[in-house]
Amino acid sequence: MQQEEIEDQNEAKETQNSKVYELGYLLVSTIPEEDVPVIYGNLKELISSLGGNAISDEIPKMIPLAYAMVKVVNNVRNKFNTAHFGWIKFMMDSDKVLELKKKLDLDPNIIRFLILKTVAENTIAAKRFMRTDTRNRRPRILKNEDNENVAPINKEEIDKEIDALVVS
Repeated sequence: MQQEEIEDQNEAKETQNSKVYELGYLLVSTIPEEDVPVIYGNLKELISSLGGNAISDEIPKMIPLAYAMVKVVNNVRNKFNTAHFGWIKFMMDSDKVLELKKKLDLDPNIIRFLILKTVAENTIAAKRFMRTDTRNRRPRILKNEDNENVAPINKEEIDKEIDALVVS
């Protein structure tokens, strides 16, 4: 009975030290399509070997890059205009994240990566409503379908009604 309580306390300490992170990465486009799942699996294996638990992930997909990125491999500069983009959300001890970063820096298949501290929820981003600048916009004129039936405005009657309200 005491052994179980000690194990529960150890697990509680581990989860207190663990934080949720997300790894976003770009793989070189020279990797054949059939080898992408293997490298993706190796990344997940690297995270689990450092004591991390994968929460959610997405297999890398080929995307065009906004600008050419350079990766130096074996003293050769390689330029990439496309890359395989993927991400993995995982829970890991904060002590091990620096070790993960060092290992990812040495991987010749990764052009760039980013590790962010995040939360376990919201694995898929919701679409946001784009708000336009309303300061320079003309006001909208609402059209009334019954414009023909509207009586013309008589300024004298309106003035009399305003005077009667002001006097009261």
